[in-house]
Amino acid sequence: MATTLAITGWSTLSSMAVGPDALARAMRDRKSGLVDVSDMFDERLPQPRAHAMVDFDVRDYLGRKRTRNLDRSTALAVSASGLALTDAGLDVTEDNRDDVGVVLGTTLGSLRATAEFDRETLVNERPYMVEPLLFPNAVMNCAASRCAIWHQLRGVNATVPSGPLSAVSVLRYGRTLIGRGHARTLLLGAVEEFSPHRAWAEHHVYASETTRAPLGEAAVVLVAEDAQEVRASGRPMDAEVLAAEFGQFEPVGRSRQAVQGLAESIRRALRAAGASPAEVVTVATGERGIPSLDEVEGAAVDEVFGAGTERLRIKELAGECDSASGALQIAAVLARHRGDPGRDGEVSVVTSCSPEGAVGAVVLRGWSRTGAR
Repeated sequence: MATTLAITGWSTLSSMAVGPDALARAMRDRKSGLVDVSDMFDERLPQPRAHAMVDFDVRDYLGRKRTRNLDRSTALAVSASGLALTDAGLDVTEDNRDDVGVVLGTTLGSLRATAEFDRETLVNERPYMVEPLLFPNAVMNCAASRCAIWHQLRGVNATVPSGPLSAVSVLRYGRTLIGRGHARTLLLGAVEEFSPHRAWAEHHVYASETTRAPLGEAAVVLVAEDAQEVRASGRPMDAEVLAAEFGQFEPVGRSRQAVQGLAESIRRALRAAGASPAEVVTVATGERGIPSLDEVEGAAVDEVFGAGTERLRIKELAGECDSASGALQIAAVLARHRGDPGRDGEVSVVTSCSPEGAVGAVVLRGWSRTGAR
């Protein structure tokens, strides 16, 4: 039987809000994180507005020392990890740091850092005449490894490059690690930065999709442990991760395989969770205003739950955060439970879909941190 994970703390940094309580307020007030980004970089941008953290300064979260050379993705992830540890009330000491690890989802790491490092090899007199300090930021696992170094975590450290399916993949991997005794506590999350490089890439791919959500950026980190141990200790939790399933099918638009695949992934996840479609109160989807992609999630959700189930579309307020999108959808579900005991025990489903035909579903049971003791 698969291990059930308990989320015992979490945090998020996004243009909407920083931290669980602020995210809950922003969602309640329908506060959008869309801002003017035209002066954010020296480079020209394809769109003047995005869901970016224009005032983000890593020194506000980590102080001045050792932060100058952190790329934006890493700075966001390390900051969110610290906030999540605080939210969980987890003190990392010599007694437990070997059992605390990090698993982060990403698409390519920091696209800007990688592109700028590559450019240096082309424009300098010799390709090897690059600034050595730039190299660590150009590798995909920079954010996860820096999180461990900064917070002195000596447990498992891994990076899962699953793009929009990062949340599903990270939760599945984390469940395996904890279930097989490779870690007792894991920081599970995902990060995506906003940069001119990503903005132009997205613009060229989806230029004809005029209804698409503007780009966003976010870092989300969940503190996960074995739910059975958390219950036995009487500690509070934000949610139980009951199941996480995914599949790979034909690219979206080529056939209805992705619709059928997502519907089956949802059903498989519900069976693994021991829940029925009728028990699901909320479905948090990754819909982003691109009809061909939204139709996959919309049709699959309608097929499994019918048309009346409540949809939670966080991208309307937080934008398209790519690899951090699924984790942000989970954070949105958790934010509604925080401080609202009336929702204790509700079952929610989080869905994800990529243009390449990867689909996934996560089943959560949420708590207000008091009802699950």
